[in-house]
Amino acid sequence: MPSQGLAEYLTHTISNATKRGVIIGWDARHQSAKFASLVAAVFYAKGFKILWLSDVVHTPLVPFAVTLTKAAAGVMITASHNPAKDNGYKVYWSNGSQIIPPHDAGIAASILENLEPIRSAWTLESVDRASSSWYNCRDSITKSYYDEIEQLIQPLKALSPTMPLRFVYTPMHGVGEAFMRHALHSIAYSEDQMVVVPQQAKPDPTFPTVKFPNPEEKGALDLAIATAEANHINLILANDPDADRFAFAEKVKGQWYQLTGNEIGILFASIILDAYPKDADIGRLAMFASTVSSRMLAVMAEKEGFHFQETLTGFKWLGNVAQDVQAQGYDAVYAFEEAIGYMFSRVVWDKDGIAAATVFLTACRHWMSMGLTPWSQLQQLYKKYGCFHSANTYLLSPSPTTTTAIFTHIRALSAPHPHPTHLGTRRIIRWRDLTTGFDSATPGHAPTLPTDPTTQMITIELDGAGQVRATMRASGTEPKIKFYVEGRADSERVAKEAAEEVLEALLGEESWFGGEGWGIRRA
Repeated sequence: MPSQGLAEYLTHTISNATKRGVIIGWDARHQSAKFASLVAAVFYAKGFKILWLSDVVHTPLVPFAVTLTKAAAGVMITASHNPAKDNGYKVYWSNGSQIIPPHDAGIAASILENLEPIRSAWTLESVDRASSSWYNCRDSITKSYYDEIEQLIQPLKALSPTMPLRFVYTPMHGVGEAFMRHALHSIAYSEDQMVVVPQQAKPDPTFPTVKFPNPEEKGALDLAIATAEANHINLILANDPDADRFAFAEKVKGQWYQLTGNEIGILFASIILDAYPKDADIGRLAMFASTVSSRMLAVMAEKEGFHFQETLTGFKWLGNVAQDVQAQGYDAVYAFEEAIGYMFSRVVWDKDGIAAATVFLTACRHWMSMGLTPWSQLQQLYKKYGCFHSANTYLLSPSPTTTTAIFTHIRALSAPHPHPTHLGTRRIIRWRDLTTGFDSATPGHAPTLPTDPTTQMITIELDGAGQVRATMRASGTEPKIKFYVEGRADSERVAKEAAEEVLEALLGEESWFGGEGWGIRRA
């Protein structure tokens, strides 16, 4: 039924939508292939050309294919790194980015208007795969994808000679291994330089070796670490099951350290800067980060002279905003979000864990040629731009109603003042509320980012030792209240202490989120 509504909306919104067709892909989760077949049957019944990817794919291949073929839209059946029982339906617009307003609301309304099932669409038996409306396009799409990967890393390869580098890789029981092996050939790596975690190498929708198939979760990289230790390797690369996210860990002074999404994001930005043509106008270079991600990229932009832009949370915003900025004449090459998502627009206008892995491996060669590792390169960046430390977490909320009540209560704590003036001992020097549409730091107090009264999101900046910024928001997909706190200082110690102090002030017994008997609890 979602496909019926989507098909109707596309027909009435995009010129020649049926002729342009729809890209359809799926991951290796339970029932993904069946659901994709049903999607295809619906669109076929509606007269659309079907651009069929024929087998399991990593999620970024769908938006890549949409852009390459100029399709009307793309549908990917995936639940990314969610628990094994979940599955999902992800829609890409004709520009190769995820849908945003007004199309999200328009599609939702169209779904409700088209709830009567098309009888012929319950099976693929009604589909003539030999017809001119059905294209098995996997081979041509994947070839073009790897060609773009090769072009993406060409400027980085020019920075340093090829150097031997071994690493451990885990696809986390997902689809990533095959795509990673092909990508290695594109960047002149041999397969014997990659040691795959054997227990997690092949797709398995039950994810038997991890509690949650998310590389960020505690314990998710335990088998990768054991594999690295057994093979005397100091670097670990990981994707989530649909390979749109990328994680990294390094053995530092005998201990394993998993870099945060913010830290990896800044390392990517640094290699892009190093490889950017010296005779090019640095002012045209544009990079992006979501509002819950590190401010370090903004500091780098101020110091180096490239264009930086903040967006709302999620790659649906990062991808679309980057395309808008590109249309203004900028070179919008890169975006990241703290949840281990990285976009390289040369390849796709969405996060891509395979593209990220190839860029990272090529960057490692460059850093090694200078006697550095990713970790030590990060320390060099801290010396140049200042130290940044993140203290992120979440609370479990009993209901959306409770979450809304908590945020409403917090807004009124200093009434009749429009917002609280202090958090703990620190004075609030900026209050931005993207729910109510208020920003104390802008003329007229109107936020520069889009507002949404149906969701909860507040950002504060505080005075005191270590410049601290904290964002609190309600998750749009889970019963969680998420916290993103970052301290900035000249030393790692001060930045860390400041971030942790503010996080505790938010979560403690007498804090904004710790009292009133709300029924919320720490994870």
